[in-house]
Formats: sequence, C-alpha cells, structure tokens
Amino acid sequence: MLVAFILFGGSSGYKVSAVFENGGQLVKGNQVHVGGRAVGTVDSIELNDSSQAVVKMTVTDDELSPLHEGTKATIRATSLSGIANRYVELSPGPNSAAEIDEGGRLDADDTSAPVDIDQLFNTLDPDTRAGLQKFITGQADQYRGKSAEAAKSLEYLSPALSTTSNLTKELIADDVVLERFLIDTSKAMGALADRRGELTQLVSNSNTAFAAIGDENEALSRALGLLPTTLRKANTTFVNLRAALNDVDKLVAESKPNTKELDTLFARLNPLVRDARPTVSNLRRLIRTPGKNNDLINLTAKLPRLEELTSTTFPRAIRTFDRSQEFVDTLRSYTPDLAGWFTKFAEGAAPYDASGHYARVQPVFSPFTFNAANNELTKKPDGQRLDEFQLHQNRRCPGGATQASPDGSAPFVVEDCLPGSSPD
Repeated sequence: MLVAFILFGGSSGYKVSAVFENGGQLVKGNQVHVGGRAVGTVDSIELNDSSQAVVKMTVTDDELSPLHEGTKATIRATSLSGIANRYVELSPGPNSAAEIDEGGRLDADDTSAPVDIDQLFNTLDPDTRAGLQKFITGQADQYRGKSAEAAKSLEYLSPALSTTSNLTKELIADDVVLERFLIDTSKAMGALADRRGELTQLVSNSNTAFAAIGDENEALSRALGLLPTTLRKANTTFVNLRAALNDVDKLVAESKPNTKELDTLFARLNPLVRDARPTVSNLRRLIRTPGKNNDLINLTAKLPRLEELTSTTFPRAIRTFDRSQEFVDTLRSYTPDLAGWFTKFAEGAAPYDASGHYARVQPVFSPFTFNAANNELTKKPDGQRLDEFQLHQNRRCPGGATQASPDGSAPFVVEDCLPGSSPD
C-alpha cells in the first residue's frame, strides 16, 4: 500500500498554463525552470482562437505552488545545436500579490517567445543580407592566422557573459526602477538633443584641446614623470594645509558678518566693471600687441639691456641731481616770474606796422625830482639817479614780479626781500 501511494497517490503537481505569441519550438516534455533549476514539465501545447500557443505546464515543486500575479514566463533555448532543446523560464511574482488558482493562466502580456534567427534574416533586404555576408567573410579574414589569439580571448568570454547575465538579472529584478531609469535616460537624451548645437561645439572644442595636448605629448610625458616627486615633496605642505584649513574655518566664521554688505557692494561695483571694459581692453593691447617692439612685454624684455647701459650713467645723474637740488629749489621759487615773462613777453611786441611787429622800450632814469609846491624840477646828483630803480627791482621776493596768487604761495618770502613789492 505504501509503494502504491508513492507511485500513484499524493499530489499530482500545480497546473498552470501560459499564452505565447508562438510556441518557440517547445515540445511536450520540455522542462520548466525557475532560477536555473527544473521545477516542472510542459504537458501540452495547443492553439487558441487567436492562433496563439497555449502551453500547459505542471509545477512539481511545492515551494513554488501556487504562483502569484506578476509571474513572467519566457521560452529559452539551452543551446543553438538542437531543435527541441527549449524550456520555459518562470520568474515568480511577489508573494504579496494575489495567488493564481489551480489551472490559472498567464496572459500574453506576461510571456515572451524567442525570435528565431530566420525571422531576423527575413526582415533584411537583399542588399543588407549581402553586406552581412561580406561582414562575416571579413571577420574570417580578420581572424585568419590569429586563431591562438582568438582562442585566448575566448577564455575571458565566459566570465564576461556570466557577469553580464548577472548584471541583466539584477536589472530586471526591479523592473520599476529600471523603467524609471529608462524614462529618466530618455529625458536626459532629449535634453541633450535640444542642446545638440552646444554639444557639437563641446565635442569640437574637446577635440581641439586633446589635439593640442597630443602635440605636446613629450612635455606632458616629462610633466608626468616629475609629478610623483612633486607630490612627495608636496606631502608636507598638504599636511600643514590641513591645520591651516582649521584656522581658515575660524576666519570664515569671523568673516560672515562682514560679508552681509557684499551684495550692495557688488551691485555698485557692476557699473564700474562695465565702464572699465574699454580700459581693460586698451590695457590688454598695451601689454601685448602683435608685432615687434610695440608693447610692455617687449619693453620688459629689453629692460636688462637698458639696465646694463644705464648702470653707470644713472648713478652719476643721481649724484648730479642731488648736488643741484639746492639750485633747483631756489629756481623753483621764481617759477611765477618766469611764467609771467613767457606769457607777457609777446604783449611787449604786439604793435606792428608795415615792417612787422615792434616793441616800445622806454627805460626811465629820471635826473630830476618834481617839487609840487612851486611846480619846479630839481636836478638830482648823478649818484642818486638809480636809487628808486634799484629799490623797486632788486628787493622783490621770488614771485613778486606778478600779482600775488590767491593761495598765498607767491610771492615766496626769502631773506632781504619786500613781500609787498609787486606790480600794480
């Protein structure tokens, strides 16, 4: 009785069916897998009214029975070497979802059928198939004589495929996150497409920059060779910098109250910066202008030679200026008189006749004195005729030959001069 119960009694398995667009070369008796482990078999394959394949399966693993809503079914192939080597891969839905009753069905939205390579080839036109044939032939020519290298590369193919498979499983494990990722990626690509002009410029400028870097590959190689030594020497600096940053934090904390008025300052600074643009532009041309001997850079380059030429001349000139300082200070006080002479000299020769301009010069050396009481002229002794002229001309202070300046800087009072003596 025990043997009969084991052979014929007990549970016959959990029955469920799945609707596929096509049978994908499934046959009765193919296995049903979950996570790479066989958990059941295919009982039969039928067609429904829409000419879709209805695959009936039996799940014999009690731990998976019953299935839940959200379960996905996919027809897969174990290899490409056989015809009927297919199986159904189930991806069970979450246990929190509703259960699928015994004899329930997975609709076509929850199933995926394989696409045969012949179907793919049938979608290609003759020109595309001819091009594909040439590509395959070219691949054969490429690997001809390099079979050892190709075999070595295939050693890494299996780990790469298994890793890719694991990655794919992780991606499809949370389809909600994957869907959100694809949507966000689509939005990002759309944003990039809207800025394709700027992106084109970015790529072009990057190409130019990398080309310039490539032209300086030797200098870059030397710089990279010196970089480890530089970093070792900079290690102490970086260590000290850490302590300095702590002090900078205190400085920043103390500076925060003082930065509240920066917005107002920057707002007032904007007009200055805007008005300074022509100045900065002119300064740029002053500093560097295409050509020779026409900017400050060229001048700076010639300064060493100028220093050589003036190393003996300038010290002598400085000594000369130092010795003449007293004379210059004395002469400087007579600047108003000299400027007045320059400005008024032309007025003396302003009259003109047919021969041109002329000047009337009338020196007055009066030999007499006038007696108003009796209306008579009295002759002066010869030695007294220039007394008044000497008094009025020789005792004026520096700057006294012109009218007194409003700020009182002239006349400049020196020893033995009359500050009040000035022209009327």
